[in-house]
Amino acid sequence: MMETETMSQILVVEDENDIGELLSMQVKQMGHDVDYVSSGEEALARLNKKKYDLILLDWMLPGLSGVEIAQLVRKMEDLKQVGILMLTAKSDADSIVEGLDSGADDYMTKPFNNDILQARINSLLRRADRVAAQAVTQVQTKVVDDVQVGPIRVSLKTYKAFINDKELVLTPSEFKLLTTMLQQRGRVLTRGRLIEEV
Repeated sequence: MMETETMSQILVVEDENDIGELLSMQVKQMGHDVDYVSSGEEALARLNKKKYDLILLDWMLPGLSGVEIAQLVRKMEDLKQVGILMLTAKSDADSIVEGLDSGADDYMTKPFNNDILQARINSLLRRADRVAAQAVTQVQTKVVDDVQVGPIRVSLKTYKAFINDKELVLTPSEFKLLTTMLQQRGRVLTRGRLIEEV
């Protein structure tokens, strides 16, 4: 099976040591970096210290349950985007609904097929990559709302131009021309290209 290109950080939360170690080994063989803990409290402590891309979360844990962990993670601003795959022996419809409603992105019942587990992990990681790329695009869009070169600044949001924070009175064509020249600074722009841009 195809592995994801970059090494993702995955936290395995499983109270049964044999299953936890086997699961950790399987996920490592898929090409990911894995940390393993056996309780909800340990999981929260790790999540507060390290950034993870995905949590493989057992439901039935000592102390805090997997459902409670999922609910807590979804309330934490820094962790809202982390993927959660719930792995549990609870296979009835009500449990699946409860697990997904608690904040899990996907739900698998034990015992599970390793190839299906890998496909679901890869799917959740791809989804996380798309969300991260979307966030970067939004940040980049915000960054280009204003273009500044030296004392000249144009606001693409308000269609205003300033020199040393003093507003310039420009026609729409003059504004577009100035914006184009600022955005294309360092490049030779022909008269035809400028007319095309404006």
